[in-house]
Amino acid sequence: MSIRIKVFFADDSSVVRRLLGDVLQADPRIDVVGMAKNGAEAIGEFARAKPDVVLLDVEMPVMDGVDAAGVIRSMDAQIPIIMFSSITTRGGEATLDALANGANDYVTKPMGTGHVSEAIKHIQEILIPKIIDWGTRYQMALENPIKPAVSTNTAASAGAKPGAPTSRTIAPAAKPLGSTPPGSGSNATSNRTGSRRPPLIVAIGVSTGGPDALSDFVRMLPSNFSVPIVIAQHMPPVFTQLLANRLNQACNLDVKEAIDGNELTPGTIWIAPGGRHLAVARQGVTYRMSLNDGPAENSCRPSADVLFRSVAEAYGSNALAIVMTGMGKDGLAGAKAINAAGGTILAQDQVSSVVWGMPGAVANAGLADQLLPPSELAEEVLRRTGASPLAPVEAGA
Repeated sequence: MSIRIKVFFADDSSVVRRLLGDVLQADPRIDVVGMAKNGAEAIGEFARAKPDVVLLDVEMPVMDGVDAAGVIRSMDAQIPIIMFSSITTRGGEATLDALANGANDYVTKPMGTGHVSEAIKHIQEILIPKIIDWGTRYQMALENPIKPAVSTNTAASAGAKPGAPTSRTIAPAAKPLGSTPPGSGSNATSNRTGSRRPPLIVAIGVSTGGPDALSDFVRMLPSNFSVPIVIAQHMPPVFTQLLANRLNQACNLDVKEAIDGNELTPGTIWIAPGGRHLAVARQGVTYRMSLNDGPAENSCRPSADVLFRSVAEAYGSNALAIVMTGMGKDGLAGAKAINAAGGTILAQDQVSSVVWGMPGAVANAGLADQLLPPSELAEEVLRRTGASPLAPVEAGA
């Protein structure tokens, strides 16, 4: 039986609604079961439409997509919600709010409204694969229902430095529809035994569900954490800077977007800028970051594989890599390089992952020493670095 994914979407632009409707309906795997011009209409029509995937514009009149995502999430804890966002500061902030409010994923809108052919290509190559993937997971979850795990911490609400912005959260974000590669299991770990050398760097690869997972992780780290942290989060330009700002408010450490040529300093967290690969290299007694515009790997730039390979070369057995929630297998090849260099690999467990694709691939390959939720990953990192754990940052602290 062929796949048929029912899609409901909301966008205040009649031009976008018409274009989206035409392109989606032209795909034989998709049925458009309804559309709305604002969030309030979307909520009113959601129960009638009975979709497999909801697509929401971020900025709409009457009710925006952020608030609509929260309400729809409260109506259905498992329905996949994808935000359709512009690559702007305002659009990025709202998208991060929506992810904290229950949305599962997002796709940026095609740049420029005058090139219809490019917009159609963007929808076909970027949006439709996510619709098919999430919709298929939802249908499978309906056929084999399981109790969803619920996230209680978000980048905007888990605890912040003084003056941190608060989220417009209506309901906690569900952790639905985790991906399980064939033959995987949440207890799959590396068969390697023996002691590991103390890590001199922590490298993280993460994608779908990353903002929440990273928030849960970094807020557990003390201000005197002694090694640098480098992160490849699959996000476009602008979004990564906004994420760095939010994480900076949610933890004890300085969180910054990576800068080409800068020295890696202990206790600082560096996030690869959207659209650029981040690598590290040893120069004498120092280690520095470099950014490049090389080809995407695993359709990603930044790519965890690029980052991990450079970490393996620069730090060898003193490298510690963490693979967190995300679709696909980015990070697997890089984890193999770190493993070959004698380094350590940890991965997020299946239950706490929004999608267990990336960490599942590493676990299935027998590369992960341990599978843990984000906060326990942080505790394990503290144990391996010899750092003293502190209580997580609390709001108003």
